[in-house]
Amino acid sequence: MIPSSIETAHGRLDLPVFLPDGTRGVVRSLDASDVEACGIRAVVVNALHLAHSPGTSVVKAAGGIHRFMGWNRPVLSDSGGFQAYSLGARSGAKAKVTDRGIAYRYSGSGENDTLTPEGTINVQLDLGADIVVCLDECTHPAAPREEQERSVERTIRWAGECRAEFFRRLDREPPAGPRPLLFAVVQGGNDRTLRTRCAEALVAMGFDGYGYGGWPVDDEGVLIDAVALTAELLPKDKPRMGLGIGMPPNIRDCWKMGYSLFDCVLPTRDARHGRLYIMKGDGLEGDFFGFLGIEKEAFVRDNAPVDPTCDCLTCRRYSRGYLQHLFKIEDRLAWRLASIHNLRFYSRLIERLKAAGK
Repeated sequence: MIPSSIETAHGRLDLPVFLPDGTRGVVRSLDASDVEACGIRAVVVNALHLAHSPGTSVVKAAGGIHRFMGWNRPVLSDSGGFQAYSLGARSGAKAKVTDRGIAYRYSGSGENDTLTPEGTINVQLDLGADIVVCLDECTHPAAPREEQERSVERTIRWAGECRAEFFRRLDREPPAGPRPLLFAVVQGGNDRTLRTRCAEALVAMGFDGYGYGGWPVDDEGVLIDAVALTAELLPKDKPRMGLGIGMPPNIRDCWKMGYSLFDCVLPTRDARHGRLYIMKGDGLEGDFFGFLGIEKEAFVRDNAPVDPTCDCLTCRRYSRGYLQHLFKIEDRLAWRLASIHNLRFYSRLIERLKAAGK
């Protein structure tokens, strides 16, 4: 049976859930109270970025990531594998990936480093994350089969190394309360055989949850077949996470497949670019949502709220015309109000999923 919740050291997390991007310990332009008021119940941070700035020791000295960012609810930490790969591939160069890990040059400091399975586990545990994610090697679905095979073998090997280090660390430093949860990530591109090999190997090791890894959509934004296949291959009694799956129709479809945790930069990134989400109708089928490009001149004299059906601070107190004005004068309040609205849209979407079931 698909779990309806998971227990963490910072409370029960009811499923499904959407985790906004708090990569560097902040959901950009918002404080913890703003995020809570939107109905958000958990956030995701990035181990690689926090390890470099402000540094793991700084966060640990502050009492952990929750105290550091003033967030008392669950935190999931991303391993940083995708970010290391991206940094390693700057200027069109191939990322240097070996069995040991992913070599990269950090853009903020220019220093060279290697992200390893043991390293990312220790960083995430030092941060104090409630859900820790294994290092995996991400590939594009169009990558050659040989590359996909190497990715799968490394992902399996790294997951084993992550799991071993995770429990070694917990044996040395037993937590005072519930232990963190450890999630593994399934790779394999859009290849059924490779996805099956990866999923079966990870399930045999045993993890608290599993994530879909790799690009989930094609060039048209449509979910690839591997998303549904991966859900079918994973245990029904363990939570499944759609890493990076964020478009509202894709979240809806993945929930029906059995995924229950989602994270994406879309709502806050779109907000900063004046792209605001609106609900259409009461259901989740068909064309149930749309966008407003709030920077358009058409909204200058529009006194309506962004979305008349929304109960967020932005829609309760401010008009489309006011937001258009804020974006035009480039005031930072524009980012805050737009982000509040978009995050509330996502929490309302999750509420509708829970009400509708599957």
